[in-house]
Amino acid sequence: MLLSRRDCLSLLLAPAARGLAQGVSTRTVKPTPRGKPSGVPFHARFTDIAAQAGLSAPVIYGGVDHKDYIVETVGCGVAFFDYDHDGWPDIFVLSGSLLEGDAPGASNRLYHNNRDGTFTDITAKAGLSSAAWASAVCVGDYNNDGFDDLFVTYRGQNVLYRNNGDGTFTDVTKEAGLLHPASRWCSGCTFVESRRNGHLDLLVATYLDFDAARVGKPGQNTNCNWKGIPVNCGPRGLPPGRLYFYRNNGDGTFTDVSDRAGLSKAKGSYCMTAVAADFDNDGWPDLYVACDSSPSFLFHNNRDGTFADVSLESGVALNEDGMEQAGMGVGVGDCHLTGNLDIFKTHFSDDTDILYRNDGTGNFEDVTVRAGLGVETRYVRWGTGIVDLDNDGLPDLFVVSGSVYPEVEKKLPNYPFKTPRLVFRNLGNARFEELIEEAGPGVAAPHASRGCAFGDFDNDGDVDVVIINLNEPPSLLRNDVSGDAHWIKVKLIGTKSNRSAIGARVTLHYGGKVQAQEVLSQSSFYSANDLRLHFGLGAVKTVDLEIRWPSGAKEKLTHVAADQLVTLTEGQGVKMERLTKGRTTGG
Repeated sequence: MLLSRRDCLSLLLAPAARGLAQGVSTRTVKPTPRGKPSGVPFHARFTDIAAQAGLSAPVIYGGVDHKDYIVETVGCGVAFFDYDHDGWPDIFVLSGSLLEGDAPGASNRLYHNNRDGTFTDITAKAGLSSAAWASAVCVGDYNNDGFDDLFVTYRGQNVLYRNNGDGTFTDVTKEAGLLHPASRWCSGCTFVESRRNGHLDLLVATYLDFDAARVGKPGQNTNCNWKGIPVNCGPRGLPPGRLYFYRNNGDGTFTDVSDRAGLSKAKGSYCMTAVAADFDNDGWPDLYVACDSSPSFLFHNNRDGTFADVSLESGVALNEDGMEQAGMGVGVGDCHLTGNLDIFKTHFSDDTDILYRNDGTGNFEDVTVRAGLGVETRYVRWGTGIVDLDNDGLPDLFVVSGSVYPEVEKKLPNYPFKTPRLVFRNLGNARFEELIEEAGPGVAAPHASRGCAFGDFDNDGDVDVVIINLNEPPSLLRNDVSGDAHWIKVKLIGTKSNRSAIGARVTLHYGGKVQAQEVLSQSSFYSANDLRLHFGLGAVKTVDLEIRWPSGAKEKLTHVAADQLVTLTEGQGVKMERLTKGRTTGG
């Protein structure tokens, strides 16, 4: 019998996994020594304004002081999502429930941006109320009607919410052909124009097979203990999930082509966040899936509707020690300013997050330690992004954290349940420096956070963050950047390509630097960022842009002035807008 590379890997890793005597992967590594602070000023400062902005409803997700089952611990995502295309990002917050039944007030929520720093809850009016166990959200205009739609995964039936263009949404899951057995616990998802035909296909992952009647109780076996303390069981010891791929038929319906696409063969991993991006610069989107306590997946697009598993040979399945990690969140961006898309993946406590540097051909190198990221191993990390927080032209790393074991803190105070957010500021020499208090009270504040999304909700030219907190209201971190650094935003609208321009790449040339970004349907942890791409520029006042559309078409813009929004419609020209806080003006 011939074994696949992944089967061989599983056999090699099995003894090590058993030796860990716990249900989650961790290397129990010590942090690397922290160097002397750089002394370079950090001009971004984050303040949590969620309460005054009107984001007051808690995200209900399982027990507060005790969690008997893993389904209570994972949490959910959030989206910056301009549902009405008025140029002001709205917020879609997912939520869960309680094991004993529906919790009063538990629901997904859509908050409309009032353009004055506040939001209005319009969930009921929009038709988006739901009290189920939500997991992930991805954004994309699946029917190309000009309004971005939502796909939400659940423990149970996933839902495709069609944006009707009038402020309301309709559940079209059944008519779209996306019904599935309700027993699935679905996790990450992403729209992707995989065939370059103008239609968004859909990747959906499942985390694991969960049946409360068959899952052990805390402390019942080695997969239900952590550092000698009884905790909820898993993920190890529970049956892993798989991947599903749905082809968009171009008429509002989808067909399950998981077998033909080659994705149903990908087994043995606990799949979480899903991202679609062109990692090998061949013009076709690939698929990356972060996997918990098991090797992660990278699938190369074969350009014929199929994908090849290149996880191991590309270098992104494991870390540089050949060890699997507890992969949860994924950031995609050009950390090293090479014009290639790097991958940053978050992990469990007593382990480092991981930064994979892309050489431009889809081969990656683990540069975590040399980049200075090995200094932080204390927390369980989730949502993340590669984003320029201070507009200095160097993409930074933002991470949210929070434990999965509320019971542990009483016995092990060094492992609190609520923990701070993290900023790793880019020093520009392939190294990063960790900041917490220096980045403002919104970063230092402890919470049990999960998903987060990035976008400029107040249109003041910097990147803000919305964050899921378990059994608390979400956080809305307003970023107040000081100094005189410049920036530019790019909004893309497809014509031959999908209308949301999912998969479009912008390569920016500024002050001798180059940086690539792509429009993503999902990243972070189970979340979706503002579809407008934001570039910090530092002192640079004009830029050149290269746009590569999903269709393969290319366009260039030269000598574009900074500090404005550039809206480009595929093949139809460009619109420039000056954004100022509180209004948008044409230019």
